[in-house]
Amino acid sequence: MQDVSLWERALNGTAVRTLHSINAGMYGGESLIFWDDAKQEVVFYYFTTASFFTQGTIKRLSDGGFAAYETVTGSEEGITQVKSTTRYIDNTMQVSTQYLKQQQWTAPQIRTYTRSTQQLIFK
Repeated sequence: MQDVSLWERALNGTAVRTLHSINAGMYGGESLIFWDDAKQEVVFYYFTTASFFTQGTIKRLSDGGFAAYETVTGSEEGITQVKSTTRYIDNTMQVSTQYLKQQQWTAPQIRTYTRSTQQLIFK
């Protein structure tokens, strides 16, 4: 599986926009990440080609990584929440993700991301 992502400055620097495409457009998504003054925290919205979306918050961890907590809307698989932790280790981004599906958390799925020059492709 190949997950190619692009991170860029958005909305005159008030947000970060991420795009990602799995297996040359088989699945993809787009996020906007920004500081919410009213909530006093980093929030994000994630929209997918699979017709579901999430909204969540990001918290910095004491070891320099971060944790994301998401509420899912419209998942055909019955996923209602996602929690993940991301850490930067040896020039890689390591992400551990769990899904709340039918009232039970799945076992963590761990993915490692490395810098790439591959093109981001959407179909």
